[in-house]
Amino acid sequence: MSAVAEVEPAGGRNGTGRKGRDNRRPSGGSDKLTIYLLLLPSLLPIMVLSVFPLVRGMYLGFTDARAGRNTDISFTGLDNYRELLGDELFWNSFQVGLIWAVGVTVLQFVLALGLALLLNQRLRFRGVARVLAVVPWAMPPVVVGILWKLVYHPDAGLLNEFFYRIGAEGLRTNWLGDFSTALPAVIVVGVWAGMPQTTVVLLAGLQGVPPELHEAAAVDGASSWHRFRTVTLPALAPVIVAITSLDFIWNFNSFGLVYVLTAGGPGGKTMLPMLFAYEEAFRYGNYGYAAALGNVMVVIIVALLAVYLRRRLREAN
Repeated sequence: MSAVAEVEPAGGRNGTGRKGRDNRRPSGGSDKLTIYLLLLPSLLPIMVLSVFPLVRGMYLGFTDARAGRNTDISFTGLDNYRELLGDELFWNSFQVGLIWAVGVTVLQFVLALGLALLLNQRLRFRGVARVLAVVPWAMPPVVVGILWKLVYHPDAGLLNEFFYRIGAEGLRTNWLGDFSTALPAVIVVGVWAGMPQTTVVLLAGLQGVPPELHEAAAVDGASSWHRFRTVTLPALAPVIVAITSLDFIWNFNSFGLVYVLTAGGPGGKTMLPMLFAYEEAFRYGNYGYAAALGNVMVVIIVALLAVYLRRRLREAN
């Protein structure tokens, strides 16, 4: 035993004592340098494509930048924002954006919850139904817009053709060109395109509800509606808050789908804030004014995210 003890390394049989490990470990500065070098290939695209344009856009919001070559850019302070506060077109786009975001978000949630409850049942071909329910989500917004423009076409559209076939010709109209129907028609498309993602999230939440709770409520004589109200909804509450908050932010910040459908028309009835900023920048060349509008939208989105994250942290604690 004494001979073994004499030849045994100080750090133990494997030589992994504290002193041995410290001697072989690289210095802290070398570790940090290695980490930074490994992160550099992924950080460079983020800096070039995200951070720099964001900072540049925020700066342009305080200037009189306009389109054109060799144009002088002057710092104007808060002039763009003062003009923005008195711009009726901006406030109209903001109102349209709120109507669009609230309408699409609420309808998405109601319809997605019903579809998720249906897909959570033991149905025949349930797997096929779940795949088909996600198809609109997989389609690009431009393709969705083109398809629905064909549906809403005033002369050869499927919707007007349907009304003609059933003898309800009085219901035929130019859905995307009429002042009274343009925004509701666009909201329908937004709901159709965004409902699958809400359905998937709610379906995942439903599958996480313990079946023992429903069995216990059924044994106590609770009806299906009572079990849904007292068991399902409380269990889904965190998921509902999360997906509706994110849906509202995504919808309020949307651009491509409405641009393809109406480009903000007719008469600004579907002019969302992002469309308004796009028009100011690329149609009228008011880069500084459009950047100021973008800054306002960033502040609004950050505020909404702060409210969402605060609620999530409160629920976690």
